[in-house]
Amino acid sequence: MTVPNTPPDPADAVPADAVPAPHAEAGPPAARDPYALPPGPDLVDGKEQPAEPMAQRLLPELRVGAATVLACLVLGVVMGGLWAWLAPRVPLVVDGNKILYGDPEGEQRAGADSVFVLLGLGMGVLTALGAFLVTRKRGGGIAVAVGLAAGGLLASVGAWGLGRWLGPGSDLVAEARRVGDGGHFQADIDLGAYGAVLAWPMAAMVLLLALSAAFGKREEDPPPYWVPGPAAVDAGAPADRREG
Repeated sequence: MTVPNTPPDPADAVPADAVPAPHAEAGPPAARDPYALPPGPDLVDGKEQPAEPMAQRLLPELRVGAATVLACLVLGVVMGGLWAWLAPRVPLVVDGNKILYGDPEGEQRAGADSVFVLLGLGMGVLTALGAFLVTRKRGGGIAVAVGLAAGGLLASVGAWGLGRWLGPGSDLVAEARRVGDGGHFQADIDLGAYGAVLAWPMAAMVLLLALSAAFGKREEDPPPYWVPGPAAVDAGAPADRREG
């Protein structure tokens, strides 16, 4: 029995591009393009990750700065007490209806300024060294410098006011009436040079910068993105060269 030779139905034909190609042998991974741009932002499910809120990023810095200012204010109370104790007194004497210096050639006023400056320098060194040692692992930061500058200035002004309050009274007429004619008493302590309040913050800033430059935390800079790394070079090398 003869079977009629019928042409194949075009609908049953399989497209050429639908035929799977033979599995190609996997070659070495492609080398990284040395001129490629740096990778973009991390994506999650095709969407860019939300940026961290500004307040959340600034909160640790604000805490460090506030703690630095608070420590300076506490030491400012100590400095005020030391200044009231160590500052030389200006002796005064009552002569009739006049108040005269007990030591006309004395340098007690200048001595009070000098003691305040020396105490400020010492407190500046102490606070800068403490702040550097405490914040060295985190790499310091602008909050430490700002806290030292603002805290040192506020503490110096507070120590000035506290020393005047703890020292002799500033009402000379009342003191002269209290001791009477020929009596001796002491004048209040005060700063003749108001720039002395800058000794603390300036010393703290200079020492902090010096310590950070000499012993601060070092982080190795990453290579530029156009320089291929060793992994990329090895990956792009031929297999026979890598084996040999």
